[in-house]
Parts: sequence; C-alpha cells; structure tokens
Amino acid sequence: MSIEEKKMLDSWRNPSQRAKNKQQGSEDPWFAVSLRPENFIPGLIVGFLLGLFMDFSRPTKPKSLSNNLTKRQQLASNSGADEELKMVLVVRQDLKMGAGKIASQCAHAATGMYAEFMQSHRSLLRQWEQYGQPKIVVTCKNQQEMNKLKQVADSIGLPTFVVADAGRTQVMAGSKTVLAIGPGRKSSVDSVTGKLRLL
Repeated sequence: MSIEEKKMLDSWRNPSQRAKNKQQGSEDPWFAVSLRPENFIPGLIVGFLLGLFMDFSRPTKPKSLSNNLTKRQQLASNSGADEELKMVLVVRQDLKMGAGKIASQCAHAATGMYAEFMQSHRSLLRQWEQYGQPKIVVTCKNQQEMNKLKQVADSIGLPTFVVADAGRTQVMAGSKTVLAIGPGRKSSVDSVTGKLRLL
C-alpha cells in the first residue's frame, strides 16, 4: 500500500483528519468513498437481498398450468359476480380407501390446486374465496372414468389436479386417488361432474 493510500484510509477512519482535508481542499470524490470495502460489501449484500425480495414478490406461472391459462382467464372474466365458483373432488371407489385416507387425499388435492393458483391466478382464487371456497366430494368407479373426467375438464379450460399417492399406507405407490376439478364456474364444473354420486 502506498503512502497516499495509507493517508486516504487513515483520513476516512479519523473524522478530525477528514475535517482537516476538507479545509485543505483535498476531499476525495464520492465514488472513492462508495468503493471502500467497509461500504462496498454491505451495499452489495443489501442490493442482493433487495433483488431477491423483488424477484420473489412477482408471481410466476408454473408450466403445468400455462397451457390452459388463457381459457381460465376467459372463464374468470365470464364468471360474473352472480355465478358461484366451486371445486369438485372426485374420489376413486375401486381403491376402497378408508374414511381417513379419503379425507387426507382430498386435502392433498385441494391444497395442491390452491398452491398452483397462488402462483398463477390469484384473482380467480380470491373470487372463489369470496364464495367460501365450496368443495364437493363425489365418486367415480375407476381410473378410466377419472381419466375421462380430467380430459373433459381440461378440454373446456377447467383447472385439474391429480393426487398420486406415495404408497405408505392403504394403496400402491403412484395410485391416482383423487382428481380436483376447479375452482371454476358452477355451471362449467357441473357440466363435467353433475352426474356423479356424492360420497
């Protein structure tokens, strides 16, 4: 470190030296002060954290929902304040799950759909919340019927979420246990699930 550098560093550590330098007219430019390690490192960290905060505050669109997003936006705009939104949870009968297992699988389906909508379509989610988040649980016979229901719901732009079980208790790993359809306009959801039997 040169003698000039040492003088400059000492002057910034010692306020009385700075005052003396000011009187002599040898004040350093503002950027020299900013680039000192005592200021630069904390500033870099604060800037990085602010950048992270700003990045996380913007909602992102998950790839799984991006295909039907335009149709969903149309559904949301078409669903006026007079039409209720709802979600239907379709449970497979052929798996013969117990009541507790069905309850937990339905909870997985509802929270899975909710999490996806928190990321991609908050306005529709808020509208559904205003109606009290209605959820109806119905049954289907088997995997084939569940697949057909999902296909029909997807074709008209309704959001869907399928729960695949981890296989720790009553059913085989990877078994598709519950299909969530909606939240969507009641009439649209009913056109897909209206003939299914309540659980």
